[in-house]
Amino acid sequence: MPTEFISITFPNASTELNPLPGAGVDTEFLIRYARNLDDYGFNYTLIPYGSSGFDPFTLGATIAAVTKNIKVVIALRPNTLYPTVAAKALATLDQLSKGRVVVHFIAGGNDAEQAREGDFLTKEERYERQDEYIRILRRAWASPEPFDWSGKYYTFKDFSNSVRPTNGHIDVSVGGSSEAAYRTGGQLADIFGLWGEPLKETKEQIDKIYHYAAEAGRKDRPRIWVTFRPIVAETEELAWAKAHRTLDALKAGAPKGTGLNAPVTAAPQNVGSQRLLEIAKRGDVQDRALWYPTVTATNARGASTALVGSYQTVIDSLLDYVDLGAELISIRGYDTLNDAVEYGRYILPGVRAGVAAPAEAATTEASAAEAAPVATETSAPAVTETPAPAEAPATEAPAAAPAVTASA
Repeated sequence: MPTEFISITFPNASTELNPLPGAGVDTEFLIRYARNLDDYGFNYTLIPYGSSGFDPFTLGATIAAVTKNIKVVIALRPNTLYPTVAAKALATLDQLSKGRVVVHFIAGGNDAEQAREGDFLTKEERYERQDEYIRILRRAWASPEPFDWSGKYYTFKDFSNSVRPTNGHIDVSVGGSSEAAYRTGGQLADIFGLWGEPLKETKEQIDKIYHYAAEAGRKDRPRIWVTFRPIVAETEELAWAKAHRTLDALKAGAPKGTGLNAPVTAAPQNVGSQRLLEIAKRGDVQDRALWYPTVTATNARGASTALVGSYQTVIDSLLDYVDLGAELISIRGYDTLNDAVEYGRYILPGVRAGVAAPAEAATTEASAAEAAPVATETSAPAVTETPAPAEAPATEAPAAAPAVTASA
């Protein structure tokens, strides 16, 4: 399948480097941002969820209404919406957008954040609930008849759903770096999201996800999504200068951040952040261009691993992950709108060309092989002898048959 690209929707111009405390939805910015993603070839935009943040469904409906191609990825925490309600809400949005909806599940990686909206389950229980939730959604979208459900976390009777997804199915995405995440995602997800780690660790994670998929008897496997924060420029020198300016701004801005940009000093509870911080101890730069100071500067708050380099260096780095099996690449910068445009101009076309090149070469080689003439043998001409004159004995052997040659 072709490599696809994901960005994240921002409802206003507030960023990590230039936070706007208390900023509300800026409709003009939201529409401009979404249309730029659409115009520059992004395939998806993730609408994140936080206990103090904006509603993803409302933002998703707005984006779908002003774009033509991009799919909206609705981040959903199971504790915030009953699954039968979510099934109808997602299917309604899918119909409005003509099949452009994906749901991304967040089991919850921080106890305090979960408690803000009344969720006090343990981490293992949250993954169990997520598993049950996904199964209910799929049943609700597929069942032609009313059905009952009696599970550990949800019980209902005679639920009937007349709101179907446009194509009968909505892709389900799961993310995480714990064994429970790999298990749930491997068994049930259409897409599995990973944060940016070195190639070796990424391959190990992919193998675990595929293992659980096979163990569940799946004939398919989740598509792999990896996430980075590229810092790019025309040359290596310019890119690294930009990276260090970005790092300085992150460090300087952390104490005054608010909301999602607020400083976090306690050790993170979620395994994904713990892994990033542990990997960062091995060195600032890993593989081609994976840069970890942005991880340590933010205490691994979310997807924070950078890729630093010229356009070609970052393209080559992303192609390394494509070679591992990543089919979806999530990239977002620190200057959200301008970075999205820059990625759309230089990074997306470069990666797509790099993915297409081997396939085109193979097609050309196959076509050349088909067009080449096939060597065939021709029969040797019949050999005839000229009788010797009667009065003289034959003194020469019969003429040798001409050599057999292949047709040109």
